[in-house]
Amino acid sequence: MTDAVLVSGLRTPVGRYGGALSSVRPDNLMALVIRSVIEDAGIDPALVDDVIIGNANGAGEENRNVARMAWLLNDYPDTVPGITINRLCASGMSAISLASSMIRAGDAEIVVAGGVESMSRAPWVMAKPTGAFAKPGEIADTSIGWRFVNPIFQAQEKTTFSMPETAEEVARVCGISRSDADAFAVESQRRAHAAIESGYFGKEIVPVEISDRKGKKTLVSVDEGPRPGTTLEKLATLRPVVAGGEVVTAGNSSSLNDGASAIIVASDKAVERYGLRPRALVAGSACVGLKPEVMGLGPIPAVRALMQKTGWKLEDVEALELNEAFATQSLACIRELGLDPARVNAWGGAIALGHPLGSSGSRITITLLNRLEESRQRTGVATMCIGVGQGAAIAVERID
Repeated sequence: MTDAVLVSGLRTPVGRYGGALSSVRPDNLMALVIRSVIEDAGIDPALVDDVIIGNANGAGEENRNVARMAWLLNDYPDTVPGITINRLCASGMSAISLASSMIRAGDAEIVVAGGVESMSRAPWVMAKPTGAFAKPGEIADTSIGWRFVNPIFQAQEKTTFSMPETAEEVARVCGISRSDADAFAVESQRRAHAAIESGYFGKEIVPVEISDRKGKKTLVSVDEGPRPGTTLEKLATLRPVVAGGEVVTAGNSSSLNDGASAIIVASDKAVERYGLRPRALVAGSACVGLKPEVMGLGPIPAVRALMQKTGWKLEDVEALELNEAFATQSLACIRELGLDPARVNAWGGAIALGHPLGSSGSRITITLLNRLEESRQRTGVATMCIGVGQGAAIAVERID
């Protein structure tokens, strides 16, 4: 069977909500990283068979198939198609998985996969009235969360929990304390700051040029989220964000962010034919479902399903990237899977770095590749929870 090989792999810095990247359209962010991986790999754009981009919003400037728009913004051949997919938080990871399946099936030889999200630029939307002379419909912020909920779901007590409510539920079910969650968040911040200081993210970040109101241009090249001065004492002063909750705070949760990421997935034959630099094989991927109210536990069954598919043993996986939607769910997954915390998110996670929804799955996969190369390790797994009750995981094997 044809092998799916990961080539190149780059991302923008992750911007804070309303921060440095908030002036940049998501289609332009995506166009930048697509162009960057094409140039980094030295591939003729005409050789690309498809472009698969994940996006969780789809209600604003990334509407009308951002994969196609981002490709055309680079003035690349219009003969190359594009498709935008939505698996919420795992959209970018699912883009890589879908591209890998296409490669293995022989339906493509070179695919650009990735994801994008600008939560800063997500619009407010209004429901269209259904009758004549109707009053304005419901108004919703599309940055994150439920909107225009089906009445059947509204009648169910837990299905439409907000993301923080699901994290609080995981804390209750799994016995995660506030002090444990805060300690996890402090360590995420420490690791991210140490990785930035060591220059580990330098090889994966594409600087984004922005202009201020006076037209002065600057480059954004570092993730905005990390707060190196974070301490347990500071986090202990924050109030819980869920009514009646005790554990989940803004300090031990991921934030709203902007960013884009892309990677080239190619067949082993294409790698040889075009002289590409192979980085890793995609050993397998898995996606599962579970109860929406405990969506944060999704990595547990997803990783177990992945181990069955690949025949790997979890104790032999050398590096893991677990998307830190919340400290409570991250801790619950680490404990239930019996993971060595030192192997998980060695360069920090989303609590520090941020979580631009559609991009996060491809972002953590790219970071995983760089971790494997930096440490000369061979096997890695990236995994994440997904809103409305799903979990995803992907396994990669570094090529020497």
